[in-house]
Amino acid sequence: MTHSITCTSLAFSWPDGTPVFDGLDIAFGPGRTGLVGVNGSGKSTLLKLIAGELAPLDGTVRVAGDIGHLPQNVTLDTTLKVDAALGIAAQRAALHAIEAGDASEGHFETVGDDWDVEERALATLGELGLGHIDLDRTIGEVSGGESVLLRLAALLLRRPDVLLLDEPTNNLDLYARRRLYAAVASWPGVLVVVSHDRELLDLVDQIADLRAGEVTWYGGNFSAYEEALATEQEAAERMVRVAEADLRKQKRELTDAQVKLARRKRYGQKMWDSKREPKIVMGARKRAAQESAGKHRIMHEEKLAEAKDRLDDAVEAVRDDDEIRVDLPFTAVPPGREVLLLQDLRLAYGARVDGGLDLRGPERIALVGRNGAGKTTLLRTIAGELAPEAGEAHAHVPLRFLPQRLDILDGERTVAENVARFAPGATNNRIRARLARFLFRGARADQKAATLSGGERFRASLAALMLAEPAPQLLLLDEPTNNLDMASVRQLTTALESYEGALIVASHDLPFLESIGITRWLLLDGKLRETTAAELADPA
Repeated sequence: MTHSITCTSLAFSWPDGTPVFDGLDIAFGPGRTGLVGVNGSGKSTLLKLIAGELAPLDGTVRVAGDIGHLPQNVTLDTTLKVDAALGIAAQRAALHAIEAGDASEGHFETVGDDWDVEERALATLGELGLGHIDLDRTIGEVSGGESVLLRLAALLLRRPDVLLLDEPTNNLDLYARRRLYAAVASWPGVLVVVSHDRELLDLVDQIADLRAGEVTWYGGNFSAYEEALATEQEAAERMVRVAEADLRKQKRELTDAQVKLARRKRYGQKMWDSKREPKIVMGARKRAAQESAGKHRIMHEEKLAEAKDRLDDAVEAVRDDDEIRVDLPFTAVPPGREVLLLQDLRLAYGARVDGGLDLRGPERIALVGRNGAGKTTLLRTIAGELAPEAGEAHAHVPLRFLPQRLDILDGERTVAENVARFAPGATNNRIRARLARFLFRGARADQKAATLSGGERFRASLAALMLAEPAPQLLLLDEPTNNLDMASVRQLTTALESYEGALIVASHDLPFLESIGITRWLLLDGKLRETTAAELADPA
């Protein structure tokens, strides 16, 4: 059987009536497909519809084969054991019971033909860099990135025919990303991946570009897609220039025609008034002139309308994707001012900062390290959300922390209401004006946070952070590019370039970190130490 996904006349809207798809037709066959599109275009929604986690309002979804789905936000019960998260707890318990001498028929039924399930599980964990995680540990003892890899390991153990991955590199360190790339490159069935990770998208066989509820296909990987798109856009921009020139020409010709007709009309009236010809002859000539003038006017007006239509079509072909426009508040920090002091810090789960570490002036620090090293714990400690086990973390300026999980929003409140919680002194007009710069214009500012896509949640969270009072002179960002499309990553980069305060960014996205002018690289690996971008680029 050929495994495939077929969506026919698919329609879906959110409970508040916001449409996502209306009559979408799309099919995925064997091979690796990268599904791309701007934030809010419906990529994650489409994967959930295919996985059966959402029901379409109309149309059908048919999947030939067993399906596995890795969602964008992986949430696992922290009390769950690792073997349960992998879906092998019952088989493992039955195996151990048989090995202990219990020959109950039920144990044999539970194991089936999968006698090596425990060995396969350990091998899969090892391939994904999780060989250090014992099957009897609980999920609460592993990091967010390790949770993502555990969910992926569970899917690999199941061996589904169809695999859906939604931003799978979110929260993964450089080492884990390499292992994910290897798993994707060797995937034998149908694979659809939504990602902003260029290196991952360069492993796919084709790109499906989801835009305005329609899909355009491009053969090859993401680099080939970008080249094809650039060629298309150059041609589209040329067509706009041609159409604009044609429109100007048609307007001139219509004006010239109107002037000529006016002259003829004046001449005819003059002949009528002077009665130089018999009345019947002048009447016939007047009717013929009016008929000719009408045809002439209609012809030029039709040409003008056609030129306008051509221009509209040409303009529509040129992409003008909205991007977030972050106007950061004035937050300059003098070069010598002490912003943050860490002294003999001991964090939960064992990470530490030996001696003293200070941040002065508008420094830009990249905080890097393996999953589970304690980067998020360190940021939360600096932000005052966690107390250190020993030592001191003291900020001397106002700071704001944008967490990795974007859990600062109340899902039952609208975007505008959420932002108002952080800036009680701001007027409704000021809040809505700021939200418009984050692409929440008009009714979109009244959407409930629970209905937002990952990228939209980021924008709403960042808007709340930037409107908060007082304005931050120290920004703490935890994996800020996780849920952003590439256009928004570029815009965030531009915004942070103009930020004049101090910055600490925990991220595994080296190209992003290099683009924002990092001045110091700190590696957290048991203890905090200085490193370089060159050392990080080769994680082997």
